[in-house]
Amino acid sequence: MALMGGHTLAQTNGSAPSNLLDAADYDPIDHLNTIFAHPSSLSSVSSVSTALRERQRDLDKDITSLVSVQTASDADSIRRIQAAKDELADLFAKIDGVRRRALQTERTITEMTADIKRLDGTKKNLTLSMTALKRLQMLTTAYEQLRGLSRSRQYRECAHLLQAVIQLMAHFKSYRSIDQIAALSKNVADVQRELLEQVCEDFETTFAKGEVAMKKGMLSEACLVVDALGDTARSRLITWYCNTQLREYRQVFRGNDEAGSLDNIARRYSWFNRTLKTYDAEHAIVFPTYWHVNEMLANAFCEGTREDYKGILQRSMRRTDGQPPDVNLLLSCLQETLDFEHSLERRFASGESRSSFDTTASSRDERSHGFSQAISEAFEPYLSIWVESQDRQLATLMPQYRNQSLRNPDEEFQAQSVIPSSTELFHTYRITLAQCAKLSTGNRLLQLSKTFAKYLDAYSQQVLLYFLNERSGGRGPSVEDTVLILNTADYCYQTCNQLEEKVRARIDEDLKSSVDFQSQADSFIGIASAAVRVLVRKVELDCEPSWREMRNTSWSKMESVGDQSSYISELLRHVKDQGSEILKLLHKQQYARAFCDNVVDAMTNTYVASLGHCRPISETGAEQMLLDSYVLKKGFTELMTLNAEPGTAPNPAFVKRVNQSMAKLDPLLKTLQVRSSPPEGLVQAYLIHIRDRSEPNFRKILELKGITRKQDQANLVELFNAHKASPTNETLQPTNPLVATLQLSASGPTSGGLSAMSASAASHSTPALTGGRFDPSTLGSAIMSAARDGVDRFGSPALGGVASIAASRATSPPLSPPPPPPTMQTMSGLGTSEAKDAQAHPSINENLRNIGKFFKRDVGSFGRFGRGDDAKQ
Repeated sequence: MALMGGHTLAQTNGSAPSNLLDAADYDPIDHLNTIFAHPSSLSSVSSVSTALRERQRDLDKDITSLVSVQTASDADSIRRIQAAKDELADLFAKIDGVRRRALQTERTITEMTADIKRLDGTKKNLTLSMTALKRLQMLTTAYEQLRGLSRSRQYRECAHLLQAVIQLMAHFKSYRSIDQIAALSKNVADVQRELLEQVCEDFETTFAKGEVAMKKGMLSEACLVVDALGDTARSRLITWYCNTQLREYRQVFRGNDEAGSLDNIARRYSWFNRTLKTYDAEHAIVFPTYWHVNEMLANAFCEGTREDYKGILQRSMRRTDGQPPDVNLLLSCLQETLDFEHSLERRFASGESRSSFDTTASSRDERSHGFSQAISEAFEPYLSIWVESQDRQLATLMPQYRNQSLRNPDEEFQAQSVIPSSTELFHTYRITLAQCAKLSTGNRLLQLSKTFAKYLDAYSQQVLLYFLNERSGGRGPSVEDTVLILNTADYCYQTCNQLEEKVRARIDEDLKSSVDFQSQADSFIGIASAAVRVLVRKVELDCEPSWREMRNTSWSKMESVGDQSSYISELLRHVKDQGSEILKLLHKQQYARAFCDNVVDAMTNTYVASLGHCRPISETGAEQMLLDSYVLKKGFTELMTLNAEPGTAPNPAFVKRVNQSMAKLDPLLKTLQVRSSPPEGLVQAYLIHIRDRSEPNFRKILELKGITRKQDQANLVELFNAHKASPTNETLQPTNPLVATLQLSASGPTSGGLSAMSASAASHSTPALTGGRFDPSTLGSAIMSAARDGVDRFGSPALGGVASIAASRATSPPLSPPPPPPTMQTMSGLGTSEAKDAQAHPSINENLRNIGKFFKRDVGSFGRFGRGDDAKQ
């Protein structure tokens, strides 16, 4: 059929393959289309049909033949399977026969070797009996010899025989049901007991008569006997020795006597040091070295002294005269105790800490730190007094730090410098932490960490924020002082994290989660961000004359668009000159980037705020403003490369940021460029560029264009309302936030000043701090108003005289210096007045923490703000 099909196909369409019918993906439709690809091929329909029928008959014959062959092969398979089953049955029968013969052979062999097994058992029992009799003879002989040697106090020989007797006696534990063996076991135990009593008596007599030097050989051999008697005997002898040596100490330094008071703590340690010298000179030769008797003696001394101190300290805390405990005396005693413990650690450092012979204290002495806290542990419940003293000491440091100058006027300023008081504070923290960790790694250390956190907050508010709040002619601290505060805040932020790691490394495991300096670190980041904003304020003040010139320009009478406005060149010059000087002092890239971002945001916000003072603005004036904004945008992109090598390309991320910030001017200015006639053009331009449905915002645009007649405004507003109601404008936002926050001055173009404009700029950004998403344009004007919210409650203006961030000062005259803040007097107080202020107004630190968290968000160029030198955008 394939040949016929191929032949037919060749006749109908010479291009078709001959084996098309045998293809695995055969498709009859495609085949027919191939065969009858042309109308002329339809004449071969009958021949193709005939060929197909012949092919079908051939296939039927082949199938029938194959079925017959398969049926015959199945019958052969069934016959072979049946034959295999018969062969398996024969094989299983043979296996059963082999198994029966094997069992029979095994029974025969067992019967043949039964007598041999009985002979082997008899031989084994006889051997065991002979061995037991020989051991019994040896035990009896050794026992008799041991009794004789013990009477003559030949302890070295007794030690060897005693070991042999104990080992031989262990073989007869299973025979104690025999009367003779039980009697012998009792006699051996009596000899051991008599030997121990005899040795102890010899030690007591020799030490009582002071004959240790004369009989040291006999006592040393007696220790060998005690060793053979086991751990219990050794513990008894060492306990007796320690009690004998410490008897005088316990009598002289009783807790209720004058000698036992804390004033005489040095005498206790001197007495024990003399005792150790006596041991080294006279007694060390008596006891084996591996007994560590001197260490056991030190353990006993420490345990007794610790219990004495606990009673003494409890009585000192319950004084009836109402006087507080002497903290200096307590700390002095604690220091002497730590020195003594350290000396014991050095003396016994070669070996591990040994367990006390006193079983009641053995669990405690299994500590891995040896003699550390062996005595000082008694002071731990009272360390809160020490922590409170540290609190008072740190409290006295804050006014000192605040009264110090930021830097030595004789020293040259360095861009990496920090305020010396910050390094002094953390150095004090390190020393105090090391001291406390020696005394306690529990609740006292946690209490100390909370004290650290308390004064980190005080340092950020009472020192750094105080210096940042100082005013000099209304312009705030100098640039160098501000950079110094910024560096210090960054140093404190990084050191806070290191301090947290160090405390967590030393404190107990269950208290690690309670150690947290994150809020303090956030406060320092808030200070750093406020310092950046103060530096931006320096640029804003230099640019004020340029903005005044912009506001005094008559934008409604401008007839043509020329080059950039005259104030633009001066504005960019001030920005670049001041920015270049400041950027030279910012040695960390993330702060330089933050400064540049803030400058761009401040300039953009001030430009927007100035539009309300420039009204009315004609279409030509708006076009000129748009041109000016492009010039400003190009100039701002060069901020990051002001101090770089010529030809350095700007940072693409910063260029994108500048474009985003300045782009919000375009919709407003492009709308102002559209003429009010025809009115539909203005309305459509508003809906396209401003893209909101707010009627108040639309009226602001009309005011900016100078359309003040009520009738004209009413017609345009009516047309606006009609257009915004159309279905195509339903997706517009309810209000454009930029236009909504735009403030229009009540007077002419020259009314108000920078304060009023900056208040408007602040209104653009302040809500962003409370929103859920970070808007880069909010940083410049909102950071300080948020940071000083708590201080403003005292009645003081915003930080550093920064008028642009205090919306409440919008009506103040231009460049009028702020009145002296009441908080300056409050913060100038010393001692406890500062702590009271900090506690009464916690919102300052809380706001600084929130700002710090705000700056640490991973958003835009601020995602790595304050994290390190390598954080670059």
